[in-house]
Parts: sequence; C-alpha cells; structure tokens
Amino acid sequence: MKNQEHRRSFKVIVSLGVACLILCTPTLSMGWGAGGHMMTASIAFSRLNPRAKAKVNELLKIEIDPAAVTRKSKNFVDAAHWADDIKSVPAFDFLKPFHFIDHPFSTDGTALPPGLPEPDNIVKALEDNLNILKTSSDKNEQAKALRLIIHFVGDIHQPLHAATRVTSAKPKGDRGGNDVSIKVPIGNNKFKNTNLHSYWDDGIGTFPKSGPPPTFTPPPLSQIPPAVAIAKQGNPDSDPDIHLDRPTDFEGWANESFELAKSVVYPGIRAGKVPSAGYRANARKVARKRVAWGGYRLAALLNSIWP
Repeated sequence: MKNQEHRRSFKVIVSLGVACLILCTPTLSMGWGAGGHMMTASIAFSRLNPRAKAKVNELLKIEIDPAAVTRKSKNFVDAAHWADDIKSVPAFDFLKPFHFIDHPFSTDGTALPPGLPEPDNIVKALEDNLNILKTSSDKNEQAKALRLIIHFVGDIHQPLHAATRVTSAKPKGDRGGNDVSIKVPIGNNKFKNTNLHSYWDDGIGTFPKSGPPPTFTPPPLSQIPPAVAIAKQGNPDSDPDIHLDRPTDFEGWANESFELAKSVVYPGIRAGKVPSAGYRANARKVARKRVAWGGYRLAALLNSIWP
C-alpha cells in the first residue's frame, strides 16, 4: 500500500522469502468465495485489449512471495483468489482491513459508532495499488498490486463488503453480516447453519464451490464459464448505470454496494431462520449482477492503465 510501513513490511517479506502457510479456518468470511472472484476475473480477462492482456500475463508470471501460494495462481482467473489464499500467512495480516469498507447504518435508532469507515479500507487499497501499477518501476510490486486489484474489484462489488448493520445488540456493527446467523437449504429438506456474509459470498448457493477446509481448494477452471454465462444473462455491459467511462470510481462502487446492503441484503432476514424463497430468488439476481458488473469494470480499469 501507499502507507510506507506497509511497503516496508512487504519488502521484508520478499527478502526473507516467506513461503510457509499456517492452515486454519478464517474467522471472517471476506469477499466472494473463490468461485465468485474467478467469475469476475473471467469476465474481465475476455474483455482486455491485446496490450493489457499481454501486460497482465507478464506480471502474473512473476513468483512473488509467498511463492508456494503464487505458484498455484499464475493465470488471470486463478489470480483472483490469491489475496484470500495469503490470509493464512501471518506476515500478510496487514492486508486484512483492505478487503472491505464498513459504512455503518442502524435499523433501530442505535447511535452509529465513531471512526467508521476506518481509513484503511478497500477504496484506499484500490487507489494505492492503481498508483503502483501506473507509476512503479518495481515489477514485483506491480505484480502484487495487480493481484490485489483483481481481487479487490470483486470484493467491493459484494454488498456486505461495504456495510455493517448497527443495532442495540451489535452497537459496534455486525461485521458485514458475519455476526448474523441464518439457516440455508441444502436439499432433501435439510438445512445448514451459516452466516449472512458467507451466504452472499457463495452467490446464494449458486457460485462454483471451493473444497472443504482446511485447504478450501478453489473450484476447477472448467466450472467458471458456465457460471459466467448465467451471471451475464440479463446483465449486459450496455446498462448506462455501469459507467464504464469511470473506471476508477471506487467510492461510487462502494456506495452502490452499501445501498444494496440496506435495500436488498438485510430486509427480510431473521436471525436463525431460513430466508424466504422470494428473498433467495432476488438475492441470486443481485449477486450475479454484481459479479458481472465487477468483471466489466475490472476490464475497463486495466484497459485504462494500458490502452
């Protein structure tokens, strides 16, 4: 990041050659699951101009530390989940606040907590990494910035990455729905316990799924094109509200997600209950639209860097 302390931290990591992973289950769900991120990246990659495509392929070949993780995601679509893959590496903990921006809102009149959104957030991350891609002469820094941008553009389009609901029970916010327990159907009249954030990360149960813990292996590339085709249906790039002429409107994208969280994600949700069929149908449409828009906008952003 532009923050000098963070830059120094990353350079120390590079010099030490950190390559170890501590396998653990994340305490927070953060961003679309790997499937949703890969869908966004797939849409974007198909829209890159030849120069931009050559440039991103060049940067993705660089084995930035931790090399053991990076080696598993050398193509553009798999690079989309790199920022989540490194969350189990303690040396990269400084990146965790940059996956989201907590805009607070209250549904019961509870006073909003001070200091939100925090200054280290996803909008700042996108601005800083865009600057690195455009101005840095350090190929390793550029390679890291590219991987983070691919991921963060996906994250910022997930509505619960831009909102935290404040209530008397959760006066500091519910961490983007991570603290909202619900039940979801899994077939044969069976249900499982999860949280609202995870439910949306998974595209309301429709995105290609990662493997089980502790490894959470990303879905195979073969599952991405069919999911992309579904996401793009009814969500053309000709929609004027996408504003592809504003490829760096990160604040605007976050505000869109915030409004969707308030108007679509939280209404109708009851703690410990199964969301209604109507809620599930509408939520799937919104999740697919956000993935499609994220892909269109990621391509526009990278094409603006390398026209």
